[in-house]
Amino acid sequence: MNSKTAQLIVDGHTYELPVIIGTTGEKAIDIKNLLKESGYITLDSGYMNTGSCESGITYLNGEKGILRYRGYNIEDLAEKCVFVEVAYLLLTGELPNPKELDQFKNDMTRYALIHEDMIHFFDHFPPNSSPMSILSTMVGSLHDFYPEMDFDEDPYGGITTATARLLSKIRTLAAFSYKKSIGHPLVYPRADLCYCGNFLNMMFNRPNIEYHVEPLLVSALNKLLILHADHEQNCSTSTVRLVGSSGVRLYPSISAGVGALWGPLHGGANVAVIRMLEAIYADNGDFDKYIKMAKDPDNPYRLTGFGHRVYKTYDPRAKIIKDVTHQILDTMQIKDPLLDIAQELEYRVSRDDYFVSRNLYPNVDFYSGIVYRAMNIPTNMFTVMFALGRLPGWISHWQEMHMDKENNKIGRPRQIYQGIVERPFVVMEDRP
Repeated sequence: MNSKTAQLIVDGHTYELPVIIGTTGEKAIDIKNLLKESGYITLDSGYMNTGSCESGITYLNGEKGILRYRGYNIEDLAEKCVFVEVAYLLLTGELPNPKELDQFKNDMTRYALIHEDMIHFFDHFPPNSSPMSILSTMVGSLHDFYPEMDFDEDPYGGITTATARLLSKIRTLAAFSYKKSIGHPLVYPRADLCYCGNFLNMMFNRPNIEYHVEPLLVSALNKLLILHADHEQNCSTSTVRLVGSSGVRLYPSISAGVGALWGPLHGGANVAVIRMLEAIYADNGDFDKYIKMAKDPDNPYRLTGFGHRVYKTYDPRAKIIKDVTHQILDTMQIKDPLLDIAQELEYRVSRDDYFVSRNLYPNVDFYSGIVYRAMNIPTNMFTVMFALGRLPGWISHWQEMHMDKENNKIGRPRQIYQGIVERPFVVMEDRP
């Protein structure tokens, strides 16, 4: 037990605040009782310096470029595991042994189908509906089609029927969302295909056209989903925790997370990267023009895909995705002019003191869009792919929050009111 404390002096009074030290040396000042003892709260817009919880799921060190799930380096997991293994790790705290992995894979096959009545929902979305909008709605509706989840034998830990169902069904919902958005018939999951292979087949198989599930693309998709599986207290994960703190069950909480991820500043960032690269390409590769705009303090333009709110060095996930990008494009002999634009832009930015001094290195979103393009996944599905990967992290945090009985309180941030204090109500003569 740490006995270290911090002192806060306000209005001549000294308040002793406990100091919490994490297993990796991170330090936090515990202010849970600050309002009760002093009458003061803290103000931290964007929660940049506020810890909302203690967690044992993911360790992120932005200064050193370290990302670990349950203690394992992201580089090792991406190289040596498939996505379902990493999902199992996040949910249980341990990598599965062969028997556990086989059972988990069987669960993914067993629960892959969705209730047939849910398919009618897809028929009533407008033809050009966003796949993210459809996905969020359908995930929320799972609560009504599988009400027995509320009575799961172990609702807050490990692999449960509810978590296995959601992990399996979300790829089916995602693929169906895409098929409906382009007016194609649905392709049902197959028992003989792996998790990622099944998703690709449901996405791209069409009547009278045989689709071959390419092992290289399956491997690439596994890596992409692993790299997105968790990233500690980001916007969508914090949303899942905040919504879940009100007592709602798993599926509504995850549906809220999908909505938070939808934003262009979060899950939609790789879409913005593609738009930026397309603009530079359409402008005959005028890199100097766009770099100059990004450096102009009076111009709001920014180079998308560079820098990160947490990482102050190279994003470890970006290097892995960059290698995957080259492997796919070289092996499959795909010529993508946007890759040439991306490489040249990265080269110029990495040698410009303006960006280097500000730690503006490529992040995970810079190359992921190129990989998805190579896999023929359309731009409006990029954020859906992010949601597929992030799902085990969301579930793990939802479970962890509920298992922490002592600190699991409904989320209720404070505010500093800056409006009109009070004014009299005057009845106007012509008021009805």
